[in-house]
Amino acid sequence: MIGKGFIDRLFSAASIQRWNDHVRPVEFTELDKQAHKMVIAYILAHLEASEREAKIDWSLLIEGGIFEFLQRVILTDIKPPVFHRMMREKGDEINRLVLEKLHGDIEPLGGGFGEKFESYLFDRSYAAFEKRILRAAHYLATNWEFQIIYNAAPFIYGIEKTKEEIENQIEDHYDLIGVQKISLRKKSFGFIDLCGQLRFQQRWAQSPRVPRTSVLGHMLIVAILSYLCSVEIGACAKRVYNNFFCGLLHDLPEVLTRDIVTPVKRMAGLEEIIKSYEKTHLEERLLPLLPQSLREEIVYFVEDEFLNKIEENGAVRKGVPDEEMAHEYNEDRYRPVDGEIVRACDKLAAFIEACLSMSHGITSRELEEGRSILSSAYKGSMVAGIDFGRIFGHYDDTNI
Repeated sequence: MIGKGFIDRLFSAASIQRWNDHVRPVEFTELDKQAHKMVIAYILAHLEASEREAKIDWSLLIEGGIFEFLQRVILTDIKPPVFHRMMREKGDEINRLVLEKLHGDIEPLGGGFGEKFESYLFDRSYAAFEKRILRAAHYLATNWEFQIIYNAAPFIYGIEKTKEEIENQIEDHYDLIGVQKISLRKKSFGFIDLCGQLRFQQRWAQSPRVPRTSVLGHMLIVAILSYLCSVEIGACAKRVYNNFFCGLLHDLPEVLTRDIVTPVKRMAGLEEIIKSYEKTHLEERLLPLLPQSLREEIVYFVEDEFLNKIEENGAVRKGVPDEEMAHEYNEDRYRPVDGEIVRACDKLAAFIEACLSMSHGITSRELEEGRSILSSAYKGSMVAGIDFGRIFGHYDDTNI
């Protein structure tokens, strides 16, 4: 079961500043970087699978992204050149300290999470290809940030050396077809560039809040929570994959509409207009940037993203009850998506965003109302066998 300590670790990345020794025209946080990295890894892996017929173990890729995220949350204050040198020389000792630091937070998680984490850190042959894809995604996400910094202040001492180091790392992964395509700065780059812009769209935009979280960072939080819930209920491999990436991409249309607050979104007639607009511009602006092999999957994830879905006999069925998802459709061939789990994780993330800000003494009517409504909605609630009432309870008045 997901505990408060683990969730707090995830949200702590929203307060970790990146590039804080450089001139930054915008704020960069570790949460946003890790979210962007996982979107890029998704594209890289699919391109390898579709164009090179490479075998991708998606469970290892997802878990590896989460493990690396947690590792960076513990070690991120170390400057990258120092970090990489330390890992080369003292990697095992450092990774052991990371596991010790996280032990209490990851121990309650199901699916052998702790054992897999240890294997990922210490066994070089474990998930070797997936690690390579994640490394490439890491440097591409870093380079996306760096281009903004470099163009703002190219005269800063040492910045040319940083530029060269990043470019060298990307070149070392040039055997991956996705790295080649993104380096052309055409369609594939356009998609990850648009996703990167979700870093600049702040959640709860009408309210002051600490820590501030972006739409992109929020998407990763929802994805990780959805993954852990899926593992907890014994979901099949495709269901775990679908739930994670549905969570990671569920707010993708907001790059076209911005993060519209829920009360506005639910105004009579407006929700239908927004959905229609999102669908049209998804088809006209986003899908043409994606490989053909990915377009149908993206649509499957982002249309009616909060409804349980399966595919049977070539037709998509939506609104499938949780019981049927668990007992009749928990097989890869049905392409199951637990939209209800993704919805609950989305609301949980929003609830915690409000709670954390209030715990820092930064509040507003919107935050108080949002927190109260979400708390009431999920009090004592079970979703797909997950006790969300208990998880929400970690952040009640006595536990903030």
